[in-house]
Amino acid sequence: MPTSKPTVVLGYGGAGRSVVDALISHDVDIRVFDDRPGEDAKAVAADRGVTLETAGDDFDWTSALADAARFIPSPGVPDSHHSIAAAVAQGVDIISEFDLAAEWDNRPIVAITGTDGKTTVTTMAVDMINASGRSTIGVGNTDVPLVEAIADSQWDVFVVEASSFRLGYSQHFAPLAGTWLNFGPDHLDKHRDLAAYEAAKASIWRNLPENGVAIAHADSPAVMRNLPADRRSETFAASGPVDHRIEDGVLWLGDTALIAASAMWRQLPHDLTNALAAAATARVGGATIDGIRAALTDFAGLPHRVAMVAQAGGVSWYDDSKATTPNAVRAAVEAFDSVVLIAGGENKGLDLRPLRDLHPRLRHVIGLGEAGPDVIEVFDGAAPTSRAESMDVAVATAADIAQPGDVVLLSPACASFDQYKDYKERGKHFAKLAQAQTEGIA
Repeated sequence: MPTSKPTVVLGYGGAGRSVVDALISHDVDIRVFDDRPGEDAKAVAADRGVTLETAGDDFDWTSALADAARFIPSPGVPDSHHSIAAAVAQGVDIISEFDLAAEWDNRPIVAITGTDGKTTVTTMAVDMINASGRSTIGVGNTDVPLVEAIADSQWDVFVVEASSFRLGYSQHFAPLAGTWLNFGPDHLDKHRDLAAYEAAKASIWRNLPENGVAIAHADSPAVMRNLPADRRSETFAASGPVDHRIEDGVLWLGDTALIAASAMWRQLPHDLTNALAAAATARVGGATIDGIRAALTDFAGLPHRVAMVAQAGGVSWYDDSKATTPNAVRAAVEAFDSVVLIAGGENKGLDLRPLRDLHPRLRHVIGLGEAGPDVIEVFDGAAPTSRAESMDVAVATAADIAQPGDVVLLSPACASFDQYKDYKERGKHFAKLAQAQTEGIA
């Protein structure tokens, strides 16, 4: 008796495991591959009865996909991977976990994308909807993939943090609201080029339903040039002829005054526009005005996002380890008057030269880790610089240089993988060192 064609999955990390578990639970035939499966992946696969096949650099993807019904690459699989070309050449459908979830669940979805700020806006929107009496969870590019979350019947709506990796492989993703926060160079080690990265982001609006809404940051030219003409749209910005804005120190959602900016946990420019984006998204997801206001009042920010971790001797120390793009660094630095900047790590193929424009606000720049020399080269002749191989040296150097009124800011513009497992570990190490450095200083 002939068997059905298998669904092929590439990558057995967090998202890949959730996809495989979901396919198994729906009795779908599968083949699972990983380029370099570690011992943990092998152990998890064995425990779950999954046959995990190794696909090295010279693996024959043409043969592996010859009888595939469809192909689901994990979010971290780059556009240049041999499997992508092989699937396209053979006409095998490439889909994402978002597409898979849509096959099995029709609860409403609102989605957020952008180069920076996705996690913060997703978290705020979740808080707003929950404060309004509906039950929701942040999924996607979080600890919980969407395809895993749909197994739980308690959720009324899903707030999806939509990375370009997931969006780029999605064919049918159709959120009720698609919110695009901003756009700047990022992930050029994963996408073919900047145009491919932009196209992946823009796909958040590709399949909006007829009653869907595109929510756009009016100050981003890239966002606005992709705005769909055949769907309802809403715009937000700090000011200007937009739908959601700040007037006289008050956040406005359309014609409704939400909250005074002074009542929020912080009033940096991107904090206010993030709040507007979250409010607009959450309202489509069923949030009430009272729920939105309550969440804005209670929100206290997220770790590693311009978070103060120490203060002594007139110097404040901020952990912005999540800032892995020049745009994110700009947003942080422009919030302060005098900064000792610690930047560097593992560059993601990004041009760091735009950081040079920040030099009027920089007392000193410390180039950290693998990309430290690149950071120093950017600021050559524009700001004083120092080289630091390790975070210990960077923090000690910053302590010697900083003067009362300065901010010491870890805002790397780079990934953390040269020295840390993730940005969280990097931020925690910085905070620990900063606190030790300032201990006993009045």
